[in-house]
Amino acid sequence: MSFRIQPAPTARPNRCQLFGPGSRPAIFAKMAASEADVINLDLEDSVAPGDKDNARANVIAATRDIDWGSKTLSVRINGLDTPYWYRDVVDLLEQADERLGQIMIPKVGCAADLYAVDALVTAVERAKGRENPIAFEVIIESAAGITHVEEIAAASPRLQAMSLGAADFAASMGMQTTGIGGTQENYYMLHDGARHWSDPWHWAQAAIVAACRTHGVLPVDGPFGDFSDDEGFRAQARRSATLGMVGKWAIHPKQVALANEVFTPSDAAVAEAREILAAMEEAKARGEGATVYKGRLVDIASIKQAEVIVRQSEMIAAC
Repeated sequence: MSFRIQPAPTARPNRCQLFGPGSRPAIFAKMAASEADVINLDLEDSVAPGDKDNARANVIAATRDIDWGSKTLSVRINGLDTPYWYRDVVDLLEQADERLGQIMIPKVGCAADLYAVDALVTAVERAKGRENPIAFEVIIESAAGITHVEEIAAASPRLQAMSLGAADFAASMGMQTTGIGGTQENYYMLHDGARHWSDPWHWAQAAIVAACRTHGVLPVDGPFGDFSDDEGFRAQARRSATLGMVGKWAIHPKQVALANEVFTPSDAAVAEAREILAAMEEAKARGEGATVYKGRLVDIASIKQAEVIVRQSEMIAAC
């Protein structure tokens, strides 16, 4: 292990990020009343080109007019390859209430993309005397983004979270699929004539988690397109949680409860983690660096694993 301590990410609940189009202000109050930890008001893909200005105005008004409680309030701006993004940033930073805490930047392909947005945000914040610096979340959704994921994770002190955008990522990679996340029918192996489906998103998720954990950024799984398939959502969310991701997007309100269910440590998991910590304390008191818990070896590394579960549970309970 490097002598440089791995930085801790921002301590905030991020089990579910609920998305809603900025062009539909009628749903904003319902989003605020949901159980999602993060609200993402969208100015990008879900908003038609002719409605960008109205959506931006709706979102700015919502930062002032709606009680968002303790949720992280985020706005996804348009991509840097569009003529809309600079106006999104300037108008949000000049006109929105300071309740707005985060900007989500889509289709980030390299560290320079983040630098460009950071420079503009910093200039507006200084000009307006904004007291609370805006945080960033980026979406990895291209071949360039996954290639440069480590440098992106290190690109700005504003960066708090990073998500995988499966649909645009698949298109950029030339993947033969129209599905958004989840199992892909033709991505399988054969054994004794039986099909066994693998996870085509695993390697990209693992790369994102490693980059995020190296630089103290929250890794987040993106959308699951089939909102009629609860078990498919749960399966992908469980894989993501096992890999180290802290939460998942919800593109439909019914997915909020599913994400919270998966990314909230169960009572049994928390109880076991506490028992492991207690067993290791007893072992240390005996001068031992390892012990046996329920028939398996636990050691110093086990403490770190158990502490992750306990801290997550305590943070969620405190909110």
